[in-house]
Amino acid sequence: MFEPAPDDALRQLQLRHGCDLALSYLVDAGIDVLPRPGAGQTLARWRVLAEVAAHDLSLVKLFEGHTDALAILAELGGTPDTPAGASWGTWCAEPPDARVVLDAEEGGHVRLTGTKAWCSGAATVSHAVVSCWNAAGEPCLAAVAMAQPTVWVTENGWHAVGMAASGSVDVRFNRAIAVQIGEPGDYVKRAGFWQGGAGIAACWFGGALGIARAVQQRKGPKPDAHRLTHLGAIDVALTAAAAQLREAAAWIDRHPQDNAQRIALRARLAAEQAAVEVMHHAGRAVGAGPLCRDPRFARAMADLPVFLRQSHAERDLAALGEFAATEKEEPSSWTL
Repeated sequence: MFEPAPDDALRQLQLRHGCDLALSYLVDAGIDVLPRPGAGQTLARWRVLAEVAAHDLSLVKLFEGHTDALAILAELGGTPDTPAGASWGTWCAEPPDARVVLDAEEGGHVRLTGTKAWCSGAATVSHAVVSCWNAAGEPCLAAVAMAQPTVWVTENGWHAVGMAASGSVDVRFNRAIAVQIGEPGDYVKRAGFWQGGAGIAACWFGGALGIARAVQQRKGPKPDAHRLTHLGAIDVALTAAAAQLREAAAWIDRHPQDNAQRIALRARLAAEQAAVEVMHHAGRAVGAGPLCRDPRFARAMADLPVFLRQSHAERDLAALGEFAATEKEEPSSWTL
């Protein structure tokens, strides 16, 4: 069970504002010790994710994967033997051309074989939670240590300019030793699946927040109407998304065992829309100068569009629309 320390985590992050950080720093400083989703402090968890994202989006990609792995292990009762200070990835993308097979062995261990794609932080994390498939064709989860001669971190699969530092490359397993986590199908059946998916919205929101802060700081002593107009549009976008995230976190805490898919989709789409709006107005508000001369701002503006494509775009909108279409009456969420 994780003891929540979100306020301490935020204070430590704020003290390090402007510094380049690494996942190892966040782990060693205990900033990764967050409340579990649905445990009554979901918003506090998301506030830390958002603050890390505002600092560095590639870093939050690794940090979110690490904290998601800890939450998965806690929820499914996974107890792999790992050293203190271990850093985790969560690699559960399932493209059709990359699949990992799980072979069971006596003694509770399993072997992983195959290629896993989109492995963020593969060159730096010490362990990973990996989605895989057993001999019966059932989806499974396994925890694997990276320091094995049968695990190869490739340089394949990641050529993005945005989110470059996340290093989301392919990893190859050749009968690597691992430990199965939970039962087949548990990964998507558990309540934490969509609760964690909603947490991604906090990361997107945080990325937009970091850009908005940079614009606000450049308003100048006497901002003109042009810049004020764009700052006002940013204010509207962020305020609406923040309200949606607060509402989503409160719902999850009130319904910790319920399926949060609709709530998560709404939060993700609201955060995505806000991020797009913020980027649009930020570039117009400050012009080319910061994009060319401020490496942190330029990196954020390049990173966020790539990170947002973790969204399923119109497919998610269609899935959310299906919820509304199947209700016999007007959705209660439309009522003030």
